Amino acid sequence: MRRRLALPLASAVLAVAASLLTATSASAAPADKPQVLSSWTQESASSYNAWVSARNNQGAWSAYGFDWSTDYCSSSPDNPFGFPFATACARHDFGYRNYKAAGTFSANKSRLDSAFYADLKRVCANYSGATKTSCDATAWTYYQAVNIFGVSQKTGGAQPVG
Repeated sequence: MRRRLALPLASAVLAVAASLLTATSASAAPADKPQVLSSWTQESASSYNAWVSARNNQGAWSAYGFDWSTDYCSSSPDNPFGFPFATACARHDFGYRNYKAAGTFSANKSRLDSAFYADLKRVCANYSGATKTSCDATAWTYYQAVNIFGVSQKTGGAQPVG
């Protein structure tokens, strides 16, 4: 009687273990997550456009476990003087949050800030004359703010930006 019960019980335990192992490996982020993150946080317009496309279709990237949350331009206006900086700020937040989660923020901060500035300058390229000059000056100010004050929450000091 014990043998008859032991075999089905052992099979059930193995089935549960296999199911848990499959669930665990299925929930792990794909191995190319660092490469995808890097490709979406470069200075180029194509990197920006790829990130916007992914942001608009987050479900397709759910296996990667990216943090898409944003407070846009933090305590600064999202659209200062009418310049639409909110999406650039959201991509900057994406970079900061995901590189902090990966533990590689310090190694990537400078590039993230430079990509942010490139995004802002692309916004300003849509203007001309005094309006473009004003936009460029505002973009420079936003860039300097994240360059100086955008720090990892773990390092203390200034309030985190991004």
